[in-house]
Amino acid sequence: MRSPQRIVCAAAALLAVPLTGRALTPDDLQPVAALATPAARSGTLEPAFEALFDGTSFAGWDGDTARTWRIVDNAIVGGSLDETVPHNEFLATTREFGDFVLKVQFKLLGTEGLINAGVQVRSQRVPGHHEMVGYQLDLGDPAWWGSLYDESRRNRVLAQSDMAVVSRVLRRGDWNDYEIRCDGRRIVAVINGAQTIDYTEPDAAMPQRGRIALQVHGGGKAQVWYRQIRVRPLP
Repeated sequence: MRSPQRIVCAAAALLAVPLTGRALTPDDLQPVAALATPAARSGTLEPAFEALFDGTSFAGWDGDTARTWRIVDNAIVGGSLDETVPHNEFLATTREFGDFVLKVQFKLLGTEGLINAGVQVRSQRVPGHHEMVGYQLDLGDPAWWGSLYDESRRNRVLAQSDMAVVSRVLRRGDWNDYEIRCDGRRIVAVINGAQTIDYTEPDAAMPQRGRIALQVHGGGKAQVWYRQIRVRPLP
């Protein structure tokens, strides 16, 4: 029996090929079938973007993969819904990045305590410690979604998102798209197509290069999922 996907592809190809009376060839079907592949639907074929996560391994990343971080269904999962996360944990790229566009899908779940997570950019690990220092694009209620926090450095919100805007597009407990653009001293964040912050760093001494990292916050029974992590360097 032919799969529904192949039937749809064949039907689409019939519409796409001129009515010349000739038989369809594999070359006719291939471009239309490509549109139905998971990679094409997920956006991983975007020009100039590089996948940072291969969906099956922690290659290119470091962190507590023995207890905190694992891979489930082609996603990186951190934390637990059964046990309180004892402290902040970060899974970080082994490479550093300066100016770039980062895209990642996230899903944040939780049952009690502080349900919070975030994406670090231009950051570094604190030697001999579980913490990281640098910019964090935050996640979590009541008003962290899409805000910019300075993790373990100035320890304050640098740019606050407008929750009236974020709440209109945010899918709590489900998958969401995060797009983060770091260009010079400017950082812009977008969740599900809605811009949350546009921040320009006033302190020229702040490093504008570092590692990208995924965070699960300590203090709650929280679980965060990340997938389709890809980056496009900017000239």
